[in-house]
Amino acid sequence: MFVDREQELKFLNDLLTRSHPGPAQLVLLYGRRRVGKSELLLHWAMQSGLKYTYWEAIKESATMQRTHLFARLLDIPPSGAPSFRSWIDLWEAAAKVMGNEQQILIFDELPYAADADPAFLSALQYAWDQYFQRSRVVIVLCGSHVRTMQTLLSMQSPLFGRMTAQWRLQPLPFSALAEFFPRWGADERVAAYAIAGGIPAYLNWLDPKLDLENNIRKVILNPGGMFLAEPNFLLYDEVRELNHYLAILRAIGSGAHTLDEIRTQCFLPTTSANAYLATLQELHLVERRLPVTVHPSMRAKSRSGRYHLSDPYFRFYFRFLSPHLESPPIKPDQMLLAIRANLRSFVGATAFEELSRQWVLKQAENDQLTFQPEAVGSHWEREAQVDVVALNWQTHDILLGECKWGTDRVDRQVVRELIEDKTPVVLKNLPGEGAGWKVQYVLFGRSGFTPAAKAEMDKVAGFLVDLDALDALLGRKNA
Repeated sequence: MFVDREQELKFLNDLLTRSHPGPAQLVLLYGRRRVGKSELLLHWAMQSGLKYTYWEAIKESATMQRTHLFARLLDIPPSGAPSFRSWIDLWEAAAKVMGNEQQILIFDELPYAADADPAFLSALQYAWDQYFQRSRVVIVLCGSHVRTMQTLLSMQSPLFGRMTAQWRLQPLPFSALAEFFPRWGADERVAAYAIAGGIPAYLNWLDPKLDLENNIRKVILNPGGMFLAEPNFLLYDEVRELNHYLAILRAIGSGAHTLDEIRTQCFLPTTSANAYLATLQELHLVERRLPVTVHPSMRAKSRSGRYHLSDPYFRFYFRFLSPHLESPPIKPDQMLLAIRANLRSFVGATAFEELSRQWVLKQAENDQLTFQPEAVGSHWEREAQVDVVALNWQTHDILLGECKWGTDRVDRQVVRELIEDKTPVVLKNLPGEGAGWKVQYVLFGRSGFTPAAKAEMDKVAGFLVDLDALDALLGRKNA
């Protein structure tokens, strides 16, 4: 099922009409596994109307890789393709086969080719310089090993300075879930977004004919299903010492967010914990968050950082599933009970808060706020935590918001706590202890608001956003 990707398709289609630095293009497209890279590239190539060759490297000898690639170029069985002693020899033959016809050449899972022969990238650089940069071929290099693909842009890479464009493919937006699950209500789609995020493969694994709870029970908790094996599978090709990385992910998933908490729970020295966390951040599986109220000049030195799992399914897996998988056999019924008891608070603290911040960004984009935020995030300290904070350091404007994913309507007490108790705590962290800052307010409530809460917010001209309003802005395509 191909959904969304209009922006990415525009980027790729624009490559076909570029005249600078020339019609030939050498492009890097990368992203985590399951995000839909291969499907996007095949969809684009097929609808382009041009001749295209798609080759996916696998773990085999470099000689076999060259044979399989050339067979794809000729559109013949591998048994009929010649063998090449080196990549240089292959590229010379490939350049003659392709000639000056405009066409697309896609190399998928590129790191497997680089691993099989360290000379692969140097040979590709030579081929680009000697044959392809003056041709009309559009070459797309694609791969899921995020760190390996990012190093192709570094100064140490043979391809440094040759790339004409690059794109990191992101998960789908929340609006895409309405196409995967057209019968689901907004509350189920928000919960699904908390569990699977915008990863197309995960969304395809879920069954749109079932409700969310039955998907959890029959699909996610299926002992032989892909969901339970996914984290180990994703990490296997990316890291060594897999158990140390899994231990850190479990620690963060269970609520350890500071470096001291993580290293203590994992029995690791500080230097090792820092190194593992740095790798997980490079893989975009972990992020270090700071309160958005920390001034940009102080962010590098701040000790207020907290580590969080940045991948939604990893959050769900290490919060609910991993603790039950350490002592086989798997007991889906026990896992389902734990999920039922805690899923609402999990959804509220993850997807609903994130979507609320996206609402702020979207409103700013639509010029529906009184200022343009320079940063959007949250604020935390011992005295207070505020779910949604947007601010502009230049104009001294700040927006403070709370998110409630409960089944009851938000009452007046929540408004008073935000205005009377939390606002002074946040303001004292700002330049001049908040003197002269203009404060606005927003409440996000799944189930709406009491009349008294509305009256309190009317006094400060604040925003009230229920689930229907949030879904109207973010949950529908082209909203």
